[in-house]
Amino acid sequence: MTKAVVTVMLKSGVLDPQGKAIGQALHNLGFSGVGDVRAGKVIELELSEADPVAARAQAEEMARRLLANMVIESFRVEIAA
Repeated sequence: MTKAVVTVMLKSGVLDPQGKAIGQALHNLGFSGVGDVRAGKVIELELSEADPVAARAQAEEMARRLLANMVIESFRVEIAA
């Protein structure tokens, strides 16, 4: 078994209303040192593939086909040891 972590974020230049709302809430709570905030999602996958290279390729294909909207989002895949 291999664990893959896929992090999906909006591409730069795409408006992020959730990030803006979080940033405003943090400022309202007194965290004035916070700059731009971007929100994303993290998906953890437990894969039966034992080979880390093949597991990464599998997770990347899943991200391209389903987990990320490639028009407005980018993703990165990490394979846990």
